[in-house]
Amino acid sequence: MAILTVNNVSKHFAAQTALNKVSIEVPPQSIFGLLGPNGAGKTTLIRIINQITGPDEGEVLLENQKLKPDHVYSIGYLPEERGLYKKMAVGEQALYLAQLKGMSHHDALEKLKLWFRKFEIESWWGKKVEELSKGMQQKVQFIVTVVHEPKLLIFDEPFSGFDPINVNLLKDEILELRRKGATVIFSTHNMASVEELCDNIALINKANKILDGSVKEIKKRNRTNTFELHYRDFEGDLRSVLNEKFTLVSDSRDDGLHTAVVKLPMDAGPNDLLAGMMPYTTITSLSEIIPSMNDIFINTVNSFNGGDPNDLLNN
Repeated sequence: MAILTVNNVSKHFAAQTALNKVSIEVPPQSIFGLLGPNGAGKTTLIRIINQITGPDEGEVLLENQKLKPDHVYSIGYLPEERGLYKKMAVGEQALYLAQLKGMSHHDALEKLKLWFRKFEIESWWGKKVEELSKGMQQKVQFIVTVVHEPKLLIFDEPFSGFDPINVNLLKDEILELRRKGATVIFSTHNMASVEELCDNIALINKANKILDGSVKEIKKRNRTNTFELHYRDFEGDLRSVLNEKFTLVSDSRDDGLHTAVVKLPMDAGPNDLLAGMMPYTTITSLSEIIPSMNDIFINTVNSFNGGDPNDLLNN
């Protein structure tokens, strides 16, 4: 059973459609990537899940129950636009926000002390927020998002503004939260992070869901039967020994070792490529080129928008 189910949700603002009958299912204890170009409708959907606004049509279920006000205690939300009170002391503010999520003062204080110690920021407790850098403020906001141990966490561009060391720190914490039972919705434009962290994704474009599924299956479905091979002991034109149905995408040479990219017809496999080349040259390695999530994102959006979905992969 999905922990979060979005059924045919639509949302309109005046003449603009922000979401058009969008449906998603988020499996429990997973990291779910909510992807899309700027203005696609992702933030509107996140606001609906957080009950900041309501849908015009459709419904949202949390653990098979329609959203209700006390579900806010089961959700942690880190918005893209951070919003701490600048003049307030860090510890005082963290306690206030934790209690808004239903924690007692005692429990909030104990849990916050553990998190501050874990992030090595105990000395920030009495500082005003305005004394902290943007990255420091984001660490505090991350802590107050997770401190009440919600079942569902929603992170909107959580790594924005962080240096690589702190990005890795947050990635490790997100993976640990999932290991302990939390479910994470992760909205980002960084496709490398999607490949590294996400189990499943949904791609929204112009208010419509245009792709969803597991990252592994989506990459498998978008394979182009293209291979990179390294070979030596051959100085002629590779096209002369390739099957005429094969497409030589590129061929380069560096210190006697050739690197070629060859696209095969869908009814052919790597053994067919090897069989055609081995009588003429020495193959040192062969590997399939799997499209990245960045490639798939761009191609799927281009295709939906009326462009050539293969533009990127053909270049």
